[in-house]
Amino acid sequence: MNRRNFLLTGAAAIAGAALRPVLAQTPATPIKKAINLGMAKGAAGASIADRFKMARDAGFDGIELNLPDEQLSVDILQQAKAASGLEIAGIICTPHWSFPLSDPDPAKRERTVRGLQLALEQGGQLGCKRVLLVPGVVNAQVNYAQCWERSQEGIKRCLDAAEKAKCHIAIENVWNQFILNPVEAARFVDALSSPWVGWHFDIGNCVVNGWPEHWPQILGKRMLNLHIKEFSRKKANDEGLRKGFGVELGEGDVNWPAVMQAVRESGYTGYGIAEVPGGDATRLQFLSERMSKLLNG
Repeated sequence: MNRRNFLLTGAAAIAGAALRPVLAQTPATPIKKAINLGMAKGAAGASIADRFKMARDAGFDGIELNLPDEQLSVDILQQAKAASGLEIAGIICTPHWSFPLSDPDPAKRERTVRGLQLALEQGGQLGCKRVLLVPGVVNAQVNYAQCWERSQEGIKRCLDAAEKAKCHIAIENVWNQFILNPVEAARFVDALSSPWVGWHFDIGNCVVNGWPEHWPQILGKRMLNLHIKEFSRKKANDEGLRKGFGVELGEGDVNWPAVMQAVRESGYTGYGIAEVPGGDATRLQFLSERMSKLLNG
């Protein structure tokens, strides 16, 4: 695709995505809460099952995993899931940052294609419906059009695996200089023309570029999962950009009532997955109670 066609196609798609209506629908049940397994620290020697139970006892409904992982077999995870009663709320594809689908080296891109295919397979076995993927990274070596084309090609190679596993690929908005607004996000998903691709909306990640409450209306039914974290523009300005994440949920610049109203109006009924520092049982209980107020208050 040459630059002119890329831009013309993009303009038409953006217009269509922005005008597409979103049906308002209030979910019948509250948004469920989850944490990443790495947030449940546990005592020394705590098993995977123990850490699942920690999350359950704190009031969470699900666990997010980072897969593939040689230390986390499907059997171990199935046992922990059964013993705790928790669901697998989401899976993060582990190689996507180190070997992005946008990399100029085809061998590196192949590692994430294979990793995503395996994560989808494991997700299907675990009853998980969503695997998070960072689609690529724009940098001095990779321009925007290259990132778009390579990541689309890599994702298309994984669609059969997603369909077989009945597990969706959920693209996440991150600090990768790529897909910085909801219209681009909708366009990226729609360009793949697959019911097995949607969006993993990270609320905290987009504060630096805009307002999270503007995203759900445009994403609509494309939205498959939520990452829950906070961001303070003041801390970012005073202490450095990444320090903006160093505030407790509800104490930064995310307008949670507006965001969650927009989420409800989109018809979203999935998980809110915390992506913040975890800790012991007391810390998890605090996060669970704070999330309940923010998500369903």
